[in-house]
Amino acid sequence: MISSSQFEGNLYDFSQEPQRAPIGIFDSGVGGLTVLRQLYRQLPNESIIYFGDTARLPYGIRSQAEILQFVREILTWMQQQQVKMVIMACNTSSALALEIVREEFPMPILGLILPGARAAVQQGKRIGVIATPATAKSNAYKRAIIEINPDVQVWQVGCPEFVPLIEQNRIHDPYTVEVARSYLEPLVQQQIDTLVYGCTHYPHLAPVLRSLLSTSVKLIDPAVHVVAACAKELDLLGLKNTHPALPTRFIVSGCPQQFAESSAQWLGFTPMVEVVCLSNTAVSSN
Repeated sequence: MISSSQFEGNLYDFSQEPQRAPIGIFDSGVGGLTVLRQLYRQLPNESIIYFGDTARLPYGIRSQAEILQFVREILTWMQQQQVKMVIMACNTSSALALEIVREEFPMPILGLILPGARAAVQQGKRIGVIATPATAKSNAYKRAIIEINPDVQVWQVGCPEFVPLIEQNRIHDPYTVEVARSYLEPLVQQQIDTLVYGCTHYPHLAPVLRSLLSTSVKLIDPAVHVVAACAKELDLLGLKNTHPALPTRFIVSGCPQQFAESSAQWLGFTPMVEVVCLSNTAVSSN
């Protein structure tokens, strides 16, 4: 069931029961589904609005100014949907925009970099990070990891082809394996003991990456750890929902059919997907 009609906004008023308000998640595409799955596992009572900015993916080759504009538009729209918290299920946005928009919007906004960095430092001393070119160029993971433990070593590789290949459902193509091998080679040469998925799309590549790495290399999925941080934050704010969750809303800025077909294999069902035009959203000027 797919609707391509304009999303008309929330059918509920959560002002009297803020605990029941949804958590907003956004990504450029299907990558954020790795965070969504963790929310289903760790916080099954939470209602969720998932936004995929599919009309403008991939984010990883964009400038900071573009990313910041996109994030402001998405957060303004999320605020209109009365979300109680937002998870940036996008490492590029977390690296380039998180600190800025946290000052501009009233709801708590969580990013992936710090939870992922903390988990990596707990696991190893020779840490590799695979990420989009924008995230790698920002050095956000390297800075966060070294700030936690200056004694670890960190190597980063930008992987521009991964997101398009995943969005095109080409994970098991021989070409994808060769691309992955070329990206991992400099990290393997450095004898890394830990690999961080520096993009939420990349856990979808886990079978391919695991086949190319020593079994001793630990894989860090920041999605697991940002949701754990989300749970702590909800407890701290008294916003954890104890009622049954509302159905997840799936919204995209691009083609709903393509997103529904791409996401079904990871969700285990074909979602109903609607479209919102963010160009109709007035950006917050707070």
